[in-house]
Amino acid sequence: MDRNTFTGLFLIMIIMGASIYFMKPSDEAIKKERAVAHQDSLKRAGIKAPATVAKFDTAKKSTVVDSAVLKTAFGAATVGKEEFVTVENKDIRLKLSTKGGKVYSAELKNYKTFDKKPLILFSGDKNTFGLTFSAAGKPINTNDLYFTPSATELKVAGKDSSSLTMRLSYSPTQYIDYVYNLKGTGYKLGLIIKPVGLDQVIANSGTLNLSWAASLHKQEKDIKMERQYSTVYYKNTDNEVDYLSEAKDEAKPITDKKMQWVAFKQHFFSNALIATGGISKSNLAVSTDINDTTDVKQMKADLSFGRNALGEAPLLFYFGPNRYSTLKDQGYDLQKLVNLGWGPLKYINQFATLPIFNFLNKFNWNYGIIILALTLILKLVLSPLTYKSYLSMAKMRVLKPEMDEIKGKVGEDNPTLLQQEYLKLYKKAGVNPLGGCLPLVIQMPIVIAFFRFFPSLFELRGQSFLWMHDLSTYDSVITFAPIFGVSHISLMCLLMTISTLIYTYFNNQISGATGQMKYIGYITPLIFLITLNSYPSGLNYYYFLANMLTFLQQYLIKFMVDDKKIHAQIQENKKKPDDPKKKKTGFGAKLDEMMRAQAQVQAKKK
Repeated sequence: MDRNTFTGLFLIMIIMGASIYFMKPSDEAIKKERAVAHQDSLKRAGIKAPATVAKFDTAKKSTVVDSAVLKTAFGAATVGKEEFVTVENKDIRLKLSTKGGKVYSAELKNYKTFDKKPLILFSGDKNTFGLTFSAAGKPINTNDLYFTPSATELKVAGKDSSSLTMRLSYSPTQYIDYVYNLKGTGYKLGLIIKPVGLDQVIANSGTLNLSWAASLHKQEKDIKMERQYSTVYYKNTDNEVDYLSEAKDEAKPITDKKMQWVAFKQHFFSNALIATGGISKSNLAVSTDINDTTDVKQMKADLSFGRNALGEAPLLFYFGPNRYSTLKDQGYDLQKLVNLGWGPLKYINQFATLPIFNFLNKFNWNYGIIILALTLILKLVLSPLTYKSYLSMAKMRVLKPEMDEIKGKVGEDNPTLLQQEYLKLYKKAGVNPLGGCLPLVIQMPIVIAFFRFFPSLFELRGQSFLWMHDLSTYDSVITFAPIFGVSHISLMCLLMTISTLIYTYFNNQISGATGQMKYIGYITPLIFLITLNSYPSGLNYYYFLANMLTFLQQYLIKFMVDDKKIHAQIQENKKKPDDPKKKKTGFGAKLDEMMRAQAQVQAKKK
């Protein structure tokens, strides 16, 4: 080998060695090639490769998705970065999340919490809203998938109306759109769910199953009272509104009737979801975490509803106050979220108390003055019953000496005979011993109706009067370390209790009550002091006013009722002979019946 040949071969070897060194693939490239070869070998062997979890590359600040994930149903939507889109008008500010395409938080711009912070009904990951279905044999919940917004924000003002779309893509021509629509004012947010081109992908695509849950934030001073008035409400297509338990955890399936709306109702605010096409079936639940001091209750609704002729599911949200007039303006009987009581109490509040209150409210008076005016009107309307009650008690007071005389003759050893003699006296005197109680019994439903009316009255929220800073909650004149769950004393409740004790004292003087009956009346005010201590100061204020006005009424009636004239009239009645031809009716007939019954009992004993 000559010198030139050797030199050429040597140079060729150097070039080849350098090429091998510099063209060697990186470790990452080798790993990728091996992974591809492994998947190809599995495919040829008929074995399904397991899907791998998406990896987040912190160095590049981007999400790297394994190809196996991309091949699964909605695989590309399983990874992403959560971002927020603000949607707002004059009254509400909502945040939509790209994760789930849902309403992430709801703020009412015109209201504040009891401690003057922004009033946000719910926010955070405890709140879910997603369609649940099966696609390509895989269970899907859209709450966990990432949507793409059509805009970065949406602000609507005046009479305008605008929309924003959150899109969940399956392919360029197959997707689910959440089309949100908002007007310039109001508390409603429209939502149209539009699945496009997915009929062959989603199992049973004609029916949409929606899972909605929210953990509602504390808004009021007393979370215990707020929980007492918070639960899940719902309305069926028969216009019947019902609700889950307010006092305990409850889960309830609704399958027998189609529903129109379901609402997560707090004491003074609600989140309602209205399905204009109806909800075919649902599972509702409410629960309370007593150790949680920031959230009132956790509520959940699993709903099933169909799509219209266009393949869409139109829905409507309401995020707003539980003011009766505001709810009524929304339609769909949402005003029934305000619980005005059961049975006759509801009708008293709905058709009497509320209209009078709304009329007085037009004068723009302080709400303490409005409650005073409402109490005055009520007392004037009931004044005939109050007069009859006072007159009946005066008659019994006049008869008391004669009753004591009968008691002395008959003795207490024979209560049957004593009662029979009393009945004879009542009959001769023309006195109804229950006359003083009946007017009070008739008034009792109204008193109880107010017990439900004032705690549910949104208008009192945040309104002050005298020392009471908020008529919708208690006024704490004294606070202390909790004793049996009580940590304060309400001044208005204390005044109400004192006035009730004084009223009981004077009432006993009027009626001439003796013995145990004289002291039983003092027990109720003491019970009120315990039970009403944490109730709204507006309610205790009403009861206090009612007692004071009753004092005034009885003082005025006292000048109209003369005991001497009553006694003379009773004596005249006793002189009148019974007319055997005259048919007994009313209390006279009842007395005859009672006397016959007493006589039969006495005869059997003999």
